[in-house]
Amino acid sequence: MKYVTIEREYGSGGRAVAKRLSEEVGIPCYGREILESAASRLNIPVSQLERYEENTTNSFLYSVVMMGSIQSADPDMLMRDGHLFVAEQMAIRNLAANGPAIFLGHCASEALRGQKNVIKVFIKSSIEARKNRIIREYGIPAENVDSTIRRFDKKRSGYYMVNTAKKWHDLNNYDVVLDSSVLGVEGCMAALKGILLHNV
Repeated sequence: MKYVTIEREYGSGGRAVAKRLSEEVGIPCYGREILESAASRLNIPVSQLERYEENTTNSFLYSVVMMGSIQSADPDMLMRDGHLFVAEQMAIRNLAANGPAIFLGHCASEALRGQKNVIKVFIKSSIEARKNRIIREYGIPAENVDSTIRRFDKKRSGYYMVNTAKKWHDLNNYDVVLDSSVLGVEGCMAALKGILLHNV
C-alpha cells in the first residue's frame, strides 16, 4: 500500500502507532503538519483551524451542502468553514504527491478517495485502557478523563460526519480495524507494517 490513513479514538494510542509505523517503514507521518500547511495556505493561525474542527456543526443538511459543493469543485459555493476543510484536503493531496505517507485524522481517506493503494485504518481501544493511557501519558487528572474522552470523540465524530456524510464509528468505512487494548501499540504497528510490506 502506498498510503495509510488512520482515524482513532481518543486515548487509543493511534498517534503512537502512526509514529512507530513511520519509523519502521521509513515513510513520513503527517498529522499536525496538515493543519500547518492548510493554515499557511489560508494565511490564518493554526489555532483557527483547530477551533473549526472543534466547533464544526454536526448537521446532516450542512454535510450534504458541503459534499455537493466540494464535488462541484466550486470553492466560491463553500461557507467559510468549508474553505478551511477544502484547504486541509488540498494540503493532504499535496503531501501525498511527495510519495508514500501515513496520514493521521483530518478525513484523509476522503482527500485520497481517488487514489489507488490507500489503506483506511481505524484504531480503537477498551474504555479502561483509554482512561489509563490518558492519565498516564497525557497527564489528564482522573476526575477529568470521562469528559475529555467525550469531548475529543465528539469532535472527531462530528468533523468526520460533517465532511464525509459518514459515521466515524461505522467500521465498514475502514479496511483495517485494530484494538490497541488487545494488540498494544507495537502489535498494531506490526500488523500495519506487515500489510504494507506485503503490498509493496
